[in-house]
Amino acid sequence: MAGNFTLVAFATLVLLMVAGFAPVAEAIEPVKISRDDTALDLTATTEIYKQRGEAFQVSTAAGADGIVRRIEVRSSSTEHSGDWAVFALANVTDEQIDRLIVAPHFRLVGSGLLWPDLGSTRILSITPSEGFALDQVESSEDDVFRITLNPGTVITFVAELAAPDLPQIYLWEPEAYKDTVNAYTLYRGIVLGIAGLLAVFLTILFVVKGTSMLPATAALAWAVLAYVSVDFGFLSKLISVTPGDERIWRSGTEVLLATGLVVFLFTYLNLNRWHTNLSYVTVAWILGLGALFAVAIYDPPVASGIARISFAATAVAGVALIAYLGFNRYDRAVMLIPTWALILCWLFGAWMTVTGQLANDIVQPALGGGLVLIVLLMGFTVMQHAFAGGAYHQGLFSDMERQAMALAGSGDTVWDWDVVRDRVVTSPDLSPQLGLSPGALAGPARNWLPRIHADDRDRFRTTLDVLLEHRKGRLNHQFRMRAEDGHYHWMALRARPVLGSNSEVIRCVGTIIDVTEQKTSEDRLLHNAVHDNLTGLPNRQLFLDRLQSMISLAESTPNVRPSVFMIDLDRFKQVNDRLGMSVGDTILLALTRRLKRLLKPQDTLARISGDQFGLVLVSEQEAVKVAALAEAISKAISAPIDFAGQDIRLTASIGLVTWVENNAVPDDLMKDAELAMYQAKRFGGNRIEPFRPAFRTVGSDRQRLESDLRRALERNELTLVYQPIVELKDAEIAGFEALLRWEDPKRGTVPPSEFIPVAEASDLILELGMYSLKKAAEDLAQWQMAIGDIPVFMSVNLSSAQLLKSDLCNDVIKIISATQNDPKHFRLELTETLVMHNPQQALMTLSRLADAGIGLTLDDFGTGHSSLSYLTRFPFKTIKIDKSLVVDPSEKGGVLIRSIVNLAKQLEMQVVAEGVASETDAMKLSEIGCDYGQSFLFGPPIGSDSVQKLLRERFPVSRPN
Repeated sequence: MAGNFTLVAFATLVLLMVAGFAPVAEAIEPVKISRDDTALDLTATTEIYKQRGEAFQVSTAAGADGIVRRIEVRSSSTEHSGDWAVFALANVTDEQIDRLIVAPHFRLVGSGLLWPDLGSTRILSITPSEGFALDQVESSEDDVFRITLNPGTVITFVAELAAPDLPQIYLWEPEAYKDTVNAYTLYRGIVLGIAGLLAVFLTILFVVKGTSMLPATAALAWAVLAYVSVDFGFLSKLISVTPGDERIWRSGTEVLLATGLVVFLFTYLNLNRWHTNLSYVTVAWILGLGALFAVAIYDPPVASGIARISFAATAVAGVALIAYLGFNRYDRAVMLIPTWALILCWLFGAWMTVTGQLANDIVQPALGGGLVLIVLLMGFTVMQHAFAGGAYHQGLFSDMERQAMALAGSGDTVWDWDVVRDRVVTSPDLSPQLGLSPGALAGPARNWLPRIHADDRDRFRTTLDVLLEHRKGRLNHQFRMRAEDGHYHWMALRARPVLGSNSEVIRCVGTIIDVTEQKTSEDRLLHNAVHDNLTGLPNRQLFLDRLQSMISLAESTPNVRPSVFMIDLDRFKQVNDRLGMSVGDTILLALTRRLKRLLKPQDTLARISGDQFGLVLVSEQEAVKVAALAEAISKAISAPIDFAGQDIRLTASIGLVTWVENNAVPDDLMKDAELAMYQAKRFGGNRIEPFRPAFRTVGSDRQRLESDLRRALERNELTLVYQPIVELKDAEIAGFEALLRWEDPKRGTVPPSEFIPVAEASDLILELGMYSLKKAAEDLAQWQMAIGDIPVFMSVNLSSAQLLKSDLCNDVIKIISATQNDPKHFRLELTETLVMHNPQQALMTLSRLADAGIGLTLDDFGTGHSSLSYLTRFPFKTIKIDKSLVVDPSEKGGVLIRSIVNLAKQLEMQVVAEGVASETDAMKLSEIGCDYGQSFLFGPPIGSDSVQKLLRERFPVSRPN
């Protein structure tokens, strides 16, 4: 039972109020009911109490005996928000009265413009001051409760609210409520039927007519149908819709309405023809409304409010556009005036409704019907324009006049050959276009032949003869005609024969146009398709095609043996980065000219990619001469290039392969030359490398290693080992460095020096980095849980790909938080080389990590050229001296170590020495102020379980968590 009643004395109630057992409310005045009252609006007499908690006390209305009592009601549902509504009813008749308490889920009246109330379950239960909780009547649109009032009784009702707002609550006589619902059902059915037929009809018209206005109008009609289906509760008849889901549907349909109106206005007024910016604005508007569909799922009121503002803004913008285009006598704008006037009236009524100024119950269904009426008027307007516009001027011109107007509008020249008289006439005269005197081309068709290009002359004559012989067909011919200045113009002739009474060709009539620009563009596009735009050299496709031709020639000609060169400029990207792309293009042009001077006409030089060239050498067959040419190419590239007073020197890695067998494939030869070129790159560049079959396994081994590494990640075959970092003063363990290990089932132990470069060359390095961070954090958390709060830190190495990743800081913090580690126990190591890749982004990322309390260590200190600047610029707290400096036995090495330690101490930084070889060295390092040491002297890298065992031995009395 929803309510638990407690009738106590006034003193007891005072004590309860003082003790704060439940909030209380004052007594209210009852609403008197007679049998003639069929519908009473209880909204104004109902008192709402918000945020009163799960238990609520209220004073009842004075009963027939004049006594005011108090009742306490406790919530019966988890959906209760702590809000309550209280009203009282008095049966002043001498008969029992049955009534229905009705609270609509959604009410457009007073729903609000911004963040509107889109409806929800209003009342969870109603508890009367006498009797039991009211029975709820099933309804998809309202919360309905049945009550029975005995003669002369006064009952106070406490409603448990699901939402803080109660827009309306009615007391209905059951039969009157049923009749009203049925009346609205009939009206809604009629409106839905009209809307559905209108949407289907406009869609069919779009399929039949195909005018762009029709799909836009049909889309708006479907949007209106969707809106009224949700508003009239028809959607809940088709699918199961909860009040919470109905808010999303209602918001989505309002967004759809706003989008449909924008699309209709843009399409109907054809705004893209007036100004391009209008297209951009409309597209941006539609995209913004499209994003609202996603917003409607998460926050329906916000999406609905923005959609209502967009609908109003579209209407206002439509007024301005219609006024402007109407004054410019644009017929579409004029025809849209009645429809838009109706939209403005509807918009005004909707505004008064949502703001509560119109509160009649028929306003909401009337607005739904108004939307249908608007679309109906739009449909009539669009159909009138689509079907009447095309036939408006029908019959004013004859077929011949329309054809003449079309020909004159196209700008084509009429070509008329009177075959019987052998006279050609062009209208307008074609002669001035070619720089000839007027009428120079008029006369016999043979007068045209001297002007036609020699390669096209016979084909032109043959085409005319065939047309006369067959007496049918269509002439579609392109040829070149020489102008007076000697240049040739491409002409396109289209004509068809006219037969006489004897079935012989008496005339040939058509059009002739100058298509020189079109042919030039086609030739340019064809050239650009197979040539490099910068150097004019053949591109990769044409290179392969010519290589295929040379291979075919070599198979049939013994003295032809083509050689393929692949030439890649070393470190050319640095030239572009330092001097700019334009300077790089200039250098490429200079190198192209140099290389062309070394070749003969039968050789092919091509630009394969940005700084990579290909060469098919046919002019030289002997191996000695081929090698000599390769050397000459290398010297030509390495010769200095003077640019802006400075010498730019480049080198090249050259790979070459010579054709030796039949049935060779151009792609294979090119790949072999590329493999040789890449091998030259691996040897340091500035090198000529002939192809050897062993090169084919280099790339495949690397790909196989990458594939196995990817599979190892998926199967969790990678592990972490931890090398101790100890305090030099007492050899106590201070922390561990996490090191990645890979035990491959086939290869055995794969050293990091092999698989880390492969990972860095692919996208695997990010996965490896995240795996190391996560695994190290989990192991550290496990040690802390098993042993206690031990004073050790975990140090993990970062890669360049991780450092340049924008969300690195979030990833690290997330991992540390998920494993419940203290950031002060976590350190990240990175080398100065990594920081050099992008100093600005590195500074921002490292600063965020330092602010989060994570320690940063500069690894391999002393091996770079800019370490000192990084110490002051970046928030490092620890530096790790490279092993090469620690093991240096010379006196200079000791001086350098002391200088580094002194510098670190002045900067308040800690120092870790790597590669400590002996206890004597450890003592010396400790004496000069070095904090930590890390080497096999203090322990090799060990697994997580071994670390945990070691820590138990070192910290036996640590406080457990």
